Amino acid sequence: MCGIAGKINFNKSKSVESHELKRMTDSISHRGPDDEGQFIDGNVGLGFRRLSIIDLESGHQPLSDAHGNYWITFNGEIFNFKELREDLIKKGYDFRTNSDTEVIVNLYAEYKERCVGFLRGMFAFVIWDKTRKELFGARDRFGIKPFHYYIDEEKFVWGSEIKAIIASDNIKREISIEALDSYFAYGYIQREHSIFMQIKKLLPGHYFILKCFEEKKLITQQYWKILFEPDYSKSEAYWKEAIYDSLNEAVRMRLISDVPLGAFLSGGIDSSTVVALMCRNSGTRVKTFSIGFNEEKYNELKYARQVAEMYNTDHHELIIEPESIELLPGLVRAYDEPFADSSAIPTYYVSKFTRAYVTVALSGDGGDELFAGYKAYSKMIALNKSAINSSLFFGTLNKLIPEYMYGKGTTYYLSKDKKNIGAYFCFWKDYERRKIFNHQIRNFLGDTQAESEKLELLKLSEGEFISRMQQLDMQTYMVDDILTKVDRASMMNSLEARVPLLDHKFAELSFTIPSQLKINDTSKKYLLKETFKNLLPAGVMSHKKQGFAVPLNVWFKGDLREFAADTLKNSRYLYDYLNPDSVNKILKNHQKGVRDYSQKIWSLLFLNEWLNQNK
Repeated sequence: MCGIAGKINFNKSKSVESHELKRMTDSISHRGPDDEGQFIDGNVGLGFRRLSIIDLESGHQPLSDAHGNYWITFNGEIFNFKELREDLIKKGYDFRTNSDTEVIVNLYAEYKERCVGFLRGMFAFVIWDKTRKELFGARDRFGIKPFHYYIDEEKFVWGSEIKAIIASDNIKREISIEALDSYFAYGYIQREHSIFMQIKKLLPGHYFILKCFEEKKLITQQYWKILFEPDYSKSEAYWKEAIYDSLNEAVRMRLISDVPLGAFLSGGIDSSTVVALMCRNSGTRVKTFSIGFNEEKYNELKYARQVAEMYNTDHHELIIEPESIELLPGLVRAYDEPFADSSAIPTYYVSKFTRAYVTVALSGDGGDELFAGYKAYSKMIALNKSAINSSLFFGTLNKLIPEYMYGKGTTYYLSKDKKNIGAYFCFWKDYERRKIFNHQIRNFLGDTQAESEKLELLKLSEGEFISRMQQLDMQTYMVDDILTKVDRASMMNSLEARVPLLDHKFAELSFTIPSQLKINDTSKKYLLKETFKNLLPAGVMSHKKQGFAVPLNVWFKGDLREFAADTLKNSRYLYDYLNPDSVNKILKNHQKGVRDYSQKIWSLLFLNEWLNQNK
């Protein structure tokens, strides 16, 4: 796991300076504290920071093929690299290292852009093709690893994190008001956008080709997509065996490491299943790490302990206190742009805690998206049964139904054929955002709404409504919130996080399972639970899903009450964008207990700190 950065000047006579490249890679040294490197070819510069995981002695980057025609910097892990290496050797390729990086660069030499189809793992990389004078880059299928870029008429700049790009020279940093609207709508900035107008994200499952000189053209292409094709011919017994075999393989592949390895253990179904399979495949005692709170409602430690005891893991626990709010400035620096998911706090602490013992940790992320584990899915099943099946509902009244409508914490949408209702989480609803923004921002946005992008994705999706909801979550919430949160929090602590449930072979298997086997009237993630129920304690299987929530509601009424009020009241920059009366009203209503505004207060605090650091 590493950090990459680089720059290409479109003017051939303008060389990339070594000190500028080093400034960029130094800004992401936390992603790679073990080694650093540069490759400069006139106006082309590739920079690298390394966290050594595999091939500790000879994995230095940037790395070229044997002939020096192609130079690569790579962030991630390729878990099938040994098989790919053997195939390439048979084709006549020579290898100087035992690294997965050299496998990628030789795959590119052989297959060019088709090389990404062979890769099984998590990755973001660039390859400077000296023969074509082109830059090729790619991001893994689900976006586990990040890739940001900036382009203007003079240059193309990229990095694992936005801070690496900003460390380059002459980067325009105009704030995107549309991105700010997305932040308030969802708590994160979605899809290819960033908080800065000219800094973009390469979408998951995409590659790009940058034609550097004559055309100065950036071409992006999707190489893999989420495609649900349910197979109704298979029995439940068949699916259970296939799920076990595929996930067991995915976990086993992710145990490859030349450094100590462990697992995050929340006490939920997904992380507990990953730990169970790790223990079955590991020749050594597995180390597990859990986070808890003094507030019992938010504490799942007892379930994590049940799994740890069942498998005799080397188990470690840490309790999070309200003083953890002191982490806020560091979180803002880590995420580079406004990010309101407060579970970044425990994710940071479990990563820091884990890194004291190991360098690699497996996580259970992805299970809710692949197997329909969110509450909204079951709510939508009930809503569709009670309302959508009514002929009256879809008589003359359907013409009056809006494209989307709001509920508590949720935006409900109507499918394009007006035969299904779906839902997705909404942080600040549109009418709430209209109140919180000041007059200038409201006028700038006009009729523009952050919801439109998700609605457009829904219109483009196909299949039954549960599958469409899963697809939407994978394309937005999972990559832009969950995976971003884990990547930044873990890499902030120089810890590599691996995600076996998002092995694309296992995911593609899940896409063929009928949705009624994933979720039904009595159970979310039904088939996943049935497959692994004999491997896990009964308490873990039966307890209600809690998620990785933080007791902000309690904290902002107690220990952090004055902190929140004073910080927001005395903000230097927040009210360049927001209405102070609306902010004050939210604080007062939270203290009165009118509603729980704790997550909204957290989003205001995060944005305020981000503005302090970036104005």
